[in-house]
Amino acid sequence: MIRFVGEYKAKLDDRGRLILPSAFKSLVSEQEDKRFVVKKSLFSNCLEMYTFSEWEQRSEEVRSRLNFFNPDHARFWREFMRNTAEVEPDAKLGRILIPADLLNGIGVEKDVVFFGSNHMIEIWSKESFEATSMPNDEYVNLAQSILG
Repeated sequence: MIRFVGEYKAKLDDRGRLILPSAFKSLVSEQEDKRFVVKKSLFSNCLEMYTFSEWEQRSEEVRSRLNFFNPDHARFWREFMRNTAEVEPDAKLGRILIPADLLNGIGVEKDVVFFGSNHMIEIWSKESFEATSMPNDEYVNLAQSILG
């Protein structure tokens, strides 16, 4: 399983493309599927980007818990799959084209932050990402309450 770590800044080019950081691109071997799935985060104002194999595993985990004869489950699945796109970095530079409505939905104008979050990459507008930073004492208190 690929583990993404690090924080990288990027800018949209004139055609609305982003260059996938080389540190992330290099983690995907030549034998692996180069596709990624990008979707709006449920809890944060960012996009989540999964390798295709990670997406298959995670979406199947969610789908297996649903009963599609239950209208609420069907509605949930439809919303879960909404704002989702498949992207593939080009071979030359690693550029990806994320649909404009997804980028606009998280407030991206030009500057973007790719944030490695272990099993996925978070994609943020630079301003939103900077606003998520919490003071150290708040982080310590949260760590103590969660980890004991």
